[in-house]
Amino acid sequence: MIRTGILLTKQYRLLSVAAILDVFETVNKFHLNDGLPEPFDLVLISQDSGQINFSTHECKSINAVTDLDLVLIPSFSSEDVKAAVGENATFIPWLHKQFKDGVEIATFCTGAFLLAASGLLNGKVATTHVDACHAFSMAFPLVQLKPDKTVTQDGKLYTSGGATSTFHLLLHLLQIHCGKDIAVKMAKIFAIDMDRVNQSYFSTFQPIRHHNDDIVASAQEKIETNYQDVATIEEMIKDIPSSRRNIVRRFKQVIGITPIEYLQQTRIEAAKKLLEQTAQQMTEVIYNSGYNDPKAFRKIFRKSVGMTPSEYRDKFQVR
Repeated sequence: MIRTGILLTKQYRLLSVAAILDVFETVNKFHLNDGLPEPFDLVLISQDSGQINFSTHECKSINAVTDLDLVLIPSFSSEDVKAAVGENATFIPWLHKQFKDGVEIATFCTGAFLLAASGLLNGKVATTHVDACHAFSMAFPLVQLKPDKTVTQDGKLYTSGGATSTFHLLLHLLQIHCGKDIAVKMAKIFAIDMDRVNQSYFSTFQPIRHHNDDIVASAQEKIETNYQDVATIEEMIKDIPSSRRNIVRRFKQVIGITPIEYLQQTRIEAAKKLLEQTAQQMTEVIYNSGYNDPKAFRKIFRKSVGMTPSEYRDKFQVR
């Protein structure tokens, strides 16, 4: 039996915990129906000494749980993930001990922030919610973040992307511990596409705006206002009272990407909205998002989004 601990962190996302429990409980029921022992012994774990009840499972404190094989960290419900991690700092030395004892650790969505804060992900590959990737990479530069990946595994450490990517990591864990037949059976029951390995097309460009650098804010405004027309950095910043080198340096420092990358992401986001919300011909979409070369547009779009513009429209257009 696989002794499996599910962390009830402060500010855990209820849906994340519920999905984990639902899948593992369903696997256990299937085994019981076949006259087999349950493969997973599930225990909920909190950092508080007091115990609470969650569904039919008793919650124990980290000091009362031993001999785990697998630890699962659900996503956070808070938009301020940094603060949420701080509230759960007690788990960090405990996670170190578990990993040292050979326990596998899997994180779901923004739960990766807690594992990264422990340092255990340093030098290892990981993913998280696609819209949290920028904040993650800024906070944990030593982690080899793979923003486009739905699931990653590096030794005994696992991470998943956002929201429904939870199910893909659960299937991955089931295939490892219970075999492919069970993983396929769960995929059918929960209607999960097993072949989804990319989450890039779920991303939304959300640039940092709450900062105190007026020069960078001015450059952002010029890019967002003129993205259809400008082609070079010089055009974008010609009226800003600063040198090109200084603007690029400050922009990268504050925003995390260069002005040209910012322009590209602004254009791609505009193209995605046109593909979702309009019936414009592809040539119109290309032109209205600031591109003149269809071949270049398609190449950049596919690299950024993970699929072609036509595939994106088929998947997300509001009809």
